[in-house]
Amino acid sequence: MTQQTHEPETHEPETHEPGSTTATATTTATTTTSATTTAITTTSATTTAITTTTTATATAATPPARATATPTPLAPPFPPLAEPRPLGEHRVWPRTFHDRLTAPLPGLKALARFAREGAVRPGAEGLADVPRLPCAPAPLPRVDTRTLAVTWAGHASWVVRIGGLTVLTDPVWSRRILGTPARITPVGVPWDILPRVDAVVISHNHYDHLDAPTLRQLPRATPVFVPAGLGRWFRRRRFTCVTELDWWEGAELSGVRFDFVPAHHWSKRTLTDTCHSLWGGWILTDTDGQRLYFAGDTGYGHWFSRIGRRYPGIDLALMPIGAYDPRWWLSDVHCDPEEAVQATLDLGARRMAPMHWGTFILSAEPVLEPLTRVRAAWEKAGLEREDLWDLPIGASMVLG
Repeated sequence: MTQQTHEPETHEPETHEPGSTTATATTTATTTTSATTTAITTTSATTTAITTTTTATATAATPPARATATPTPLAPPFPPLAEPRPLGEHRVWPRTFHDRLTAPLPGLKALARFAREGAVRPGAEGLADVPRLPCAPAPLPRVDTRTLAVTWAGHASWVVRIGGLTVLTDPVWSRRILGTPARITPVGVPWDILPRVDAVVISHNHYDHLDAPTLRQLPRATPVFVPAGLGRWFRRRRFTCVTELDWWEGAELSGVRFDFVPAHHWSKRTLTDTCHSLWGGWILTDTDGQRLYFAGDTGYGHWFSRIGRRYPGIDLALMPIGAYDPRWWLSDVHCDPEEAVQATLDLGARRMAPMHWGTFILSAEPVLEPLTRVRAAWEKAGLEREDLWDLPIGASMVLG
């Protein structure tokens, strides 16, 4: 895999606006095969020792000075947002989304090096701090329709409370996922204490983000928001309200807007479906203008500043900080901690909550390294410590 250049590629898709590769309407979806074997190179992270935070309340204070220019919350989106799509709309998609890649997928030479070096797990010294991984489950905070609250269940799974809705992001409650060791920390929120789930958002189809055993526990009428091309996977499992979106498209549910935005990543679930569905992050905005960004899985690159221009005033960015070593293999698809901080600045987000570490060990960095580095990068950027929501698994933060 080539090194990330942090600049737009020559094929950088300015043309990927709503409708550019979509044909709206009628009755079908792309082909998606069920899970059998995988080639996941993009999963998870590691860890860290957190000494603070349980449920707390953060005030919506004036944003601290940033190392780079940030858009004002009052600035209009540029370009203007697309009209919301209908919920549950059936659409026809291209067979492949390879044209959305911002870096080439690994070729034979890279795969041979990967097989030869085999550096995909920390050594004994890097694993020594696993017992220190922070996990502090607590009751979910009480909220109302004007509250934005997040609870970290582990990895990329959050319980988001926004606009009176309870939304799960990339829910993975399983102890083990295909092709990975068992999780090294427990799920932060027991399934049986969850309030009614009003919606689910999925960033892409890799097994550490799309977990069939977890999703089987949901009522089939639960609204699900998914990337273009992934709807068929859900409809085959009898979900009845599946909304597929292209980049820069949105839909609304009970006053909360769900917008699908680009990411530097890819998709694959079986040997034959590489990039047959899209990948990306989500912007959730309530009627009061409170706004949350869920990055899913992504490398660093030009998309962040564009997302920030189109969705100004992001109150909180849920950013991946782990699964980044070795860099020659993972830099195009996973941010390292310093890149996650810079991406938050590019977005113009007021706060950042790290994720994608401390749950599954799937890369070579020591388990305590991701959070140690993100804290150092946050401080080096001159940002307020209280705006880094580095939660233990199971802990919550409340805004508003």
